[in-house]
Amino acid sequence: MENTEKQKKLTLLTLILMIFTSVFGFANMPRSYYLMGYGAIPWFILGAITFFIPYAFMMAEYGAAFKDEKGGIYSWMEKSVGPKFAFVGIFMWYASYIIWMTNICSTIWIPLSNTIFGVDITSTWSLLGLSSTKTIGILGSIWVTVVFLISKKGMSKITKFTSIGGIACALLNVVLIVGACIVLILNKGQLAEQITSTMSFVNSPNPAYSSTSSMLSFLVFAIFAFGGIEAVGGLVDQTENAEKTFPKGITIAAVVISIGYSLGIFCVGVFTKWSSVLVGDNVNMANVAYVVMNNLGFTLGNSLGLSNSICIQMGNWVARFVGLSMFLSLTGAFFTLSYAPLKQLIEGTPAKLWPGKMAEIDESGMPINAMIIQTIIVVVMVLLISMGGKNAKAFFEMLILMTNVAMTLPYLFLSTAFISFKKKDSILKPFVVFKNKNIAVIVAVIVTATVGFANIFTIIEPSLKGDYTSTIVMIAGPVVFTILALIIHYIGSKK
Repeated sequence: MENTEKQKKLTLLTLILMIFTSVFGFANMPRSYYLMGYGAIPWFILGAITFFIPYAFMMAEYGAAFKDEKGGIYSWMEKSVGPKFAFVGIFMWYASYIIWMTNICSTIWIPLSNTIFGVDITSTWSLLGLSSTKTIGILGSIWVTVVFLISKKGMSKITKFTSIGGIACALLNVVLIVGACIVLILNKGQLAEQITSTMSFVNSPNPAYSSTSSMLSFLVFAIFAFGGIEAVGGLVDQTENAEKTFPKGITIAAVVISIGYSLGIFCVGVFTKWSSVLVGDNVNMANVAYVVMNNLGFTLGNSLGLSNSICIQMGNWVARFVGLSMFLSLTGAFFTLSYAPLKQLIEGTPAKLWPGKMAEIDESGMPINAMIIQTIIVVVMVLLISMGGKNAKAFFEMLILMTNVAMTLPYLFLSTAFISFKKKDSILKPFVVFKNKNIAVIVAVIVTATVGFANIFTIIEPSLKGDYTSTIVMIAGPVVFTILALIIHYIGSKK
């Protein structure tokens, strides 16, 4: 029995792969290069120093201190500050993942289409004569149901998928870095995008990103690219030798992800000349990863002196590989994020807050009733949006705007709570990065200020361009989620 229990625990490598799939988005590198060229690198370094690495160390300290708690970030905030503060923070954070899942149900078919056909042809898909939007809605509903049926069998099933996703994501980066190095050697050190001076790491080749406000909006993009590490907070109690393994896993993953983003952006410039590959209406944020990696295959063939038709074939096969890897990586992230946030919400909060048998945990340790309700909510949302025409689409875009800010506000809750956490000597802290309490407070303030600025700028940026509706919707999101959380907390507390 003990052996079975041990096998179910997360090892250091599995934990790192889960963090990797939850945080590292391969598409963020080609997108960053598309928006800012080499100019993206300093912003990622700044984001890593002022937010991601110190924030990851905070999560490691929290995780080690509350290694026996099942509730993840709720337990951390509740023990550091109080139950109401913790409930509002986790509820807002959880609501944003529901929107994330709804979104992925529709977009995960694009990498799959690229894998099979070499291009995105989802707009031509049709089931029983239905339009492509409705077809993707049905496929999305089937997808989320299948994920639930596999996940309900327990943690071991989830880790299999997340490990495959993590390995696929890591392989993509190997192909990018190794491919770029081969191209660099074959071209005798000549970069496709020349570095003319230090200003190459400041100025963007993209005319839309030449103003100060657009550059600041890129810092927001860089910070959001680092988000998600707290999602694995609820897995501390399922980690082998959690006291040492959990902080170690978070630290290794944080350093690798920080270096990986900057190195990856530079590698894209090795084989991609911005002005000849990324201009034109056919390149956008959704497909730029495939355009860039297709170009890697083509450039590699070209550098080897192969014929044009073979170079095109090489490009298409690299794009197919990207499609498969991104599909597997998104699958891994979907399995982690359809379970980890819900686990923290249900297991961390008092059972009395929830109606009926919603908070019940089955013998395999899964909040099965809550998972069923979550699956139904996502299926209903996916079908309503896909079947509801333009109004439903506009509603969904509004929901995404509402959660953009709500998704990162819990970072503020966690970094603020960290100050109380450090000041409470009654909390046993087996793993400590910030040994001096004053330094810990300064670091927490810097992280809070960085995320706070990113959120404020995200909110006001549309209004600077005259789009006041988006600004109002983004303010409304956290307000609505806070009121809803307080109502649930109030009704539950009265029980």
